Amino acid sequence: MINLKRIVKPYDIHGIYGEDLTKDEAELIGKAFGTFLRQKGEKNAIVGSDNRKFSPDLKLCIIRGLRSAGIDVINIGTVTSPIFYYAGIDFGVSAGIMVTASRNSEKYNGFKILYGGRMLYGPELQKIRLLAEKGAFELGKGSYKFRSPVNDYINMIAKRIKLGRHKVKVAVDCGSGATGLCAPAILKKLGCSIVPLSCDSNASFPNYLSGPARAENMKLLIDTVKEHHADLGLSFDIDGDRLGVVDETGNIIWGDDLMILFCREILPRHPHADVIVDVESSEKLIHEIIRLGGRPIFCRGGYSPIKAKMTEHNAPFAGDISGHMFFADEYYGYGDAVYAAARLLRILTNANKPLSLLLSDLPKTFVTPEIRIPCKEDEKSDIVQKVSIELRRQATDTVEADGIRAYFDDGWGLVCASDTESELIVRCEGKTEEACERIKQVLAKALTPYVSSRSLHSLTRQQEGS
Repeated sequence: MINLKRIVKPYDIHGIYGEDLTKDEAELIGKAFGTFLRQKGEKNAIVGSDNRKFSPDLKLCIIRGLRSAGIDVINIGTVTSPIFYYAGIDFGVSAGIMVTASRNSEKYNGFKILYGGRMLYGPELQKIRLLAEKGAFELGKGSYKFRSPVNDYINMIAKRIKLGRHKVKVAVDCGSGATGLCAPAILKKLGCSIVPLSCDSNASFPNYLSGPARAENMKLLIDTVKEHHADLGLSFDIDGDRLGVVDETGNIIWGDDLMILFCREILPRHPHADVIVDVESSEKLIHEIIRLGGRPIFCRGGYSPIKAKMTEHNAPFAGDISGHMFFADEYYGYGDAVYAAARLLRILTNANKPLSLLLSDLPKTFVTPEIRIPCKEDEKSDIVQKVSIELRRQATDTVEADGIRAYFDDGWGLVCASDTESELIVRCEGKTEEACERIKQVLAKALTPYVSSRSLHSLTRQQEGS
């Protein structure tokens, strides 16, 4: 019996191409999803792919599997994940498969599965796996056609966003990914002068690792902003659903600070609205949402849980520290880094100050980067549970939407399990440098019985002023 557990993850399907994930398995996934759709009374699906070397081959296998189950397929070509979501809305098709491994390196590939206008994850994704493993598929002869949504998507964003009078120069890093198909064209249509970086497709992604969520991946963009005296720098991950931003001085604006700028624009139009934030977010964002009359709702990070929580709370906006940004305000509600960049440019070009000063009124805190501690996959959850027991004894309050965010009089500390890697995630924020250091030591002490001292070494890293 076929076993697909190794590639069906909590939020998507992915594995090393040719080892974990093969063409045969791709066709099985297509047949299984086609069967799932037929059982739901659906007959149509869209299929897109990013620009990885073997994505077109996997896409053809997915299409073959879907059609063999009687599903009519629209091949939308090479696209970003947000263009894939837009195509579903524009074409009136609520189901589909996007061939991508998102931020993972070039040796990986995988699938995101859309149904009912949202991405399947968790138990729903396991249903597709079980159908594939069982092998009892619907039979039929679905039709096929090709239709690209790229130009319509470019024109849609250019029509929706009107920039202010202030003209800007933008350094743009597309990481050699599929975002290069649309981001430079959109920015030019908006009237920006651009300095392109890795905007041509290259399936080996030579200058890119895991996207804008890590500081080391932003160095080239920072250097380019400074060299060309750009007003800001924009970085997109390979499939276009995460945004990284660098201000004109070369400082990185992380996702939670970026959310503050968007909340200041959105919340005055949506009194008392909920805003979905991930558990790693700075307390500055939490306080700002409350100050603006909104209500922060904590959620575990990642595209699918944030989107689900956003829908549950009818929130106009959501995001996370890694750069996922979701706008129901003036938009469709899916995560879209290029649209988020256009919204940021609208804010900047209507301001009378540079990007570095737009957040200068916020209080200074001391916050660590996201610290990742190696941990055996089958031990992650148990360790988090045990650490949570200890931290509850010491904390003044806790948030347990994902792991434990423990509050103290002078800051907070987070311990949670990564959903995608064999790692624990730790982050701390203090009102002072000393407070941040003290909270780090509290977390380190709580983790010491369960994690090697070598693995804990990263917790001694100096925190960053923010």
